[in-house]
Amino acid sequence: MRRIAGSAVVAAAALGASALAGCAEPVSPGQGIPAVEASSPPLRQPLPSWTAPPRSSFTLLAGGDVLIHSELTEQAVADGKGARDFRPLLAGVQPAVSAADLAICHLEVPLAGADGLFSGWPVFAAPPEVAAALAATGYDACSTASNHTLDRGAAGVRSTLDALDAAGIAHTGSARSAEEVLAPRILDVDGVRVGHVAFTFGLNGFREPAGAPWLANELTADAVLAAARAAKAAGADVVVASLHWGEEFQSEPTAEQQNLARRLLADDAVDLIIGHHAHVVQPFEQIGGKWVAYGLGNLLARHAVPRGTTEEGVLARFRFSRNDQGRWRVDRVDYVPTLIDLGPPIRLLDLTTTRDSDRRAQALQRIDHVVLSRGAPLARSG
Repeated sequence: MRRIAGSAVVAAAALGASALAGCAEPVSPGQGIPAVEASSPPLRQPLPSWTAPPRSSFTLLAGGDVLIHSELTEQAVADGKGARDFRPLLAGVQPAVSAADLAICHLEVPLAGADGLFSGWPVFAAPPEVAAALAATGYDACSTASNHTLDRGAAGVRSTLDALDAAGIAHTGSARSAEEVLAPRILDVDGVRVGHVAFTFGLNGFREPAGAPWLANELTADAVLAAARAAKAAGADVVVASLHWGEEFQSEPTAEQQNLARRLLADDAVDLIIGHHAHVVQPFEQIGGKWVAYGLGNLLARHAVPRGTTEEGVLARFRFSRNDQGRWRVDRVDYVPTLIDLGPPIRLLDLTTTRDSDRRAQALQRIDHVVLSRGAPLARSG
């Protein structure tokens, strides 16, 4: 998978707006609503060569929350035989992630320096090797706006973004300086320019220091639209908004989430919404021909009290194609169900490639039930 180039982080931070996340009739494993184009080729296609003409479509994959509890760091130390190696934790989804033309993660926690004091909930500081593992898995960019962005203050923001830079991962949602926050993040996918903006509903009671309102992007509709419009003005063909919102452990999207999604997707500046924070899977919905994935669950986490649902997640895949008028639209959507196997050892599993078991069947039924509960025309991968 080729690496992605990009400019600095997105503009605008504003006052927080809380938002919170749906089930309906169950869908049995293997059953799904047909994809938007039943005759479309599969998402996983060979990447074009460097000399290929400008592409007419690309696939974007997004994963759920990366929430590094202390048990995950302990597992990384065991896997690294004393060093910290998070790659084995994520290896199960590497084929799916690396097959996408653009893969975006959500890094919910700050990364400390190599010799930092690491901690889990409620005030996080994860090892910097997390960034290298995300890159090795195939992620090109991460959103960093969450309720934990300021857990370690301005120093934590700096060390997080420094670690992502060192790993070659683009980022948006927090910034080290006023200059950094003012330049829209534009990702280059073989000539297609994808803008990425990210915002969080709150900061767990932490406040940005006086004179540094650019450390974390706080969520309001106006702030998202201002950043998205700035990205379009800077040349973005497509703009994706990563929103940290919703009610923890609730699969049903709140009225506030739904209202915000409708307002943002009604604007030409926003083409897709990817949601995080609830730590459980939430529905996908098509609104006015555009898409919102209200919540992708956890990509990687180890809650003190596992709920079953907190170990389940999805990798959302969207194919964007250019129409005859030159506009980019999502014309195919599917999702890869995932499960955090608490082991030992702890491992993230792609449920489309694992053997049948009662736990697999339970997870597939529950994930399908939630993802499809708002009638979205998509299908599960596999």
